[in-house]
Amino acid sequence: MSELPAILNGYENDVDGLCETGRIFWQRGWSVGTSSNYSVISSRDPLELIVTASGKDKGRLTRADFVRIRADGTPVADGQPKSSAETLLHVETAQQPEVGAVLHTHSVWGTLLSDIYFEQGGFEIAGYEMLKGLAGITTHDHSIWVTIFDNTQDIASLAKLVRAQWDDDKHPLRHGFLIRKHGLYTWGKDLNEARRHIEIFEFLFECVVRRLALTGQTPSIALS
Repeated sequence: MSELPAILNGYENDVDGLCETGRIFWQRGWSVGTSSNYSVISSRDPLELIVTASGKDKGRLTRADFVRIRADGTPVADGQPKSSAETLLHVETAQQPEVGAVLHTHSVWGTLLSDIYFEQGGFEIAGYEMLKGLAGITTHDHSIWVTIFDNTQDIASLAKLVRAQWDDDKHPLRHGFLIRKHGLYTWGKDLNEARRHIEIFEFLFECVVRRLALTGQTPSIALS
């Protein structure tokens, strides 16, 4: 294991857990190239996060590939690598008191669904046993709505849209969201729960796409 930068002293378990997460997600094809970004909340008062540095191969993350940031997305100290371009989305999600880790992946299934259902604003997933893998869901007789935001390089504006959606009357954000032609964001009370949520979402996304392909359904029929 590589040496831990001084700015991350005391956070070895968080950093090593994120490195392991990157290796697993790369192996599963959910974080290929230099795509994806991950974070854990290292402090609540004041709010601070440890987030992946920009442009890193997630299958080969080292202890030096992370940045400790403040609640405004700026680094806690100089001399750290540049944080992910989507840092503000992590910061926005971390404002929620139940969030301890945020994970973002770029799978084929999530990317396809984020495009197919964009015009509807999202899509429903219902009736699958694997829904019980999402926090707070205790029965397969349940449905979730996956909101889709449009893709943009203006991450600050996108973060504002996410903030406005958290407590939306019709479709509040509860477990995750998609960005069109981009990927999935999900979170959990800790890194283990967030990683489980990625696995559950990716399983469910594949089920939805394969069902559409096998039945020849259109998105409007699938939503009915």
